[in-house]
Amino acid sequence: MSKFVIYPAIDIRDGKCVRLVQGDYNQETIYNEDPVAAARDWEAQGGQWIHLVDLDGAKAGHPVNDELIGRIAKAVGVPVQVGGGLRTDEDVERLLGLGVSRVILGTAAIEDRAFVSRVLKKYGEKIAIGIDARNGLVATRGWLETSEVKAEDLAVQLAGEGAQTFIFTDISRDGMMGGPNVEAILSLAQVSGQTVIASGGVSKPEDLDRLAVHAVEGIGGAIVGKALYTGSIELAEAVRKFAN
Repeated sequence: MSKFVIYPAIDIRDGKCVRLVQGDYNQETIYNEDPVAAARDWEAQGGQWIHLVDLDGAKAGHPVNDELIGRIAKAVGVPVQVGGGLRTDEDVERLLGLGVSRVILGTAAIEDRAFVSRVLKKYGEKIAIGIDARNGLVATRGWLETSEVKAEDLAVQLAGEGAQTFIFTDISRDGMMGGPNVEAILSLAQVSGQTVIASGGVSKPEDLDRLAVHAVEGIGGAIVGKALYTGSIELAEAVRKFAN
């Protein structure tokens, strides 16, 4: 069986660790005043990666919390991946230079294909493509806009340009604790032939089971946020289960 990795999520806004409901900046819950402490805690509980989102950056269209992200990357001994507002070669180079292991490009995959092609060619597996979909169409700019591009079409095109990892979010499921859209995630993995990390909707251990059974077909892990913070999923227990 292929590896299935759980990515504890830390969403950063105004220097704090927060969660939004369906990307709505007006529906925010603060879970930790100190994201560095949160990252250390997830590592201590067995987290193999840390998933960071610069919410301020996603909204502004450029990274905002670089200094904090750099501190987190240095504070933990596990790899860190970061998304939120990365739109230029300089953004990518700067974050990788801060010790980040993988950067996630979202809006740019729709709006600046030349940039995405360049960094895929230059950095390879250090680039992940974040595909956030609303009714099957790719949403951009912190989910504030919806394009006319189908999620699966984008994945196929970018896999052809060297993308090896996709992070797929069904926006309707995010923060709602209603379970992930396994069918859509699996379909994206199958059409692209690459690894897809599930994001959004994971609310209980059974949701992870439903995803992990498809690891051999390309579902390589799940990003888990709210369920960890509310305690409905215990990270240490889940990591142990899927380590085998």
